[in-house]
Amino acid sequence: MLRTSCLKQIFITLSLLFFCFIGKAIAQDDKGIVEEHKSALIERLQKERMLLGSNSVLSSTDESSKPGVPLKTGRKVTARGYRVQIYSGSNRNEAYSAQARFKQIYKDLNTYVGYQQPNYRVKVGDFTSRSQAQALMSQLKRDFNSVFIFTETINVEY
Repeated sequence: MLRTSCLKQIFITLSLLFFCFIGKAIAQDDKGIVEEHKSALIERLQKERMLLGSNSVLSSTDESSKPGVPLKTGRKVTARGYRVQIYSGSNRNEAYSAQARFKQIYKDLNTYVGYQQPNYRVKVGDFTSRSQAQALMSQLKRDFNSVFIFTETINVEY
């Protein structure tokens, strides 16, 4: 009785090893072949996200639009992005003065004045990529004393 149970265990162990070896050999036959199945909806979402993420120019199949025209559909959303802080201090008048100086130079960029006790903070821009914020920051360093990039929720129109 003890001998048959020992034989059964050996048989089961050898069978498992054999099937594992065969399974591994079969799996290696398809090495290097990758099949890609794409969903049209996911592909569309990826394209929209790419356009949002790069603020790139319109490259759609809409014949009424011309290449080189920024994509603006009038939809406003919030997203994670970057803003450049140009002022931080406890003086309210200095905060609004910094905002006014910035608006004279960059009329098209949005400005945001916030108050978190005890400081006022002036942040500018709604950038979807850090490199865009970095480019503005390098320009602003000569006109503003302390310039920093912050990651936060921004307003995006597309």
